[in-house]
Amino acid sequence: MAMTLEQANMIVGAAFAEGRSRNLKPLSVAVLDAGGHLIAFQKQDGSSMLRFEIAFGKAYGALAVGFGSRWLDKAAADRPHFVAGLNAVSGGNIVPVPGGVLVLDSDSRLIGAVGVTGDTSDNDEAAAVSAINHVSMTPQID
Repeated sequence: MAMTLEQANMIVGAAFAEGRSRNLKPLSVAVLDAGGHLIAFQKQDGSSMLRFEIAFGKAYGALAVGFGSRWLDKAAADRPHFVAGLNAVSGGNIVPVPGGVLVLDSDSRLIGAVGVTGDTSDNDEAAAVSAINHVSMTPQID
């Protein structure tokens, strides 16, 4: 099963709702399919520049390594040459901080990733997890 545009848009809306309920700074959300292709992106009013690149890079990085971007954050500290090399071969598309979460379907198959940016990385990740749960899919952060 592939993630649909309708599901991706529901994830974006749910992430924004979570951000509002937690009084977070304006969020930007990118939803990618399992192949790293963009399905949906939106940013809330007041979001700063480069938010697309950051949200996309969090989700893309998670897909690239098969773990949430929190894993990449730890890897950047423990193995900086590995993450630098990974970023080089990806054309600079990987942002190794929390906020990129893998999306699994009801059969535990990888169908995409969500990247959220705009608040702290922990809050970005929490908004992504909440949004994925909202659409009855399974978030994977590690």
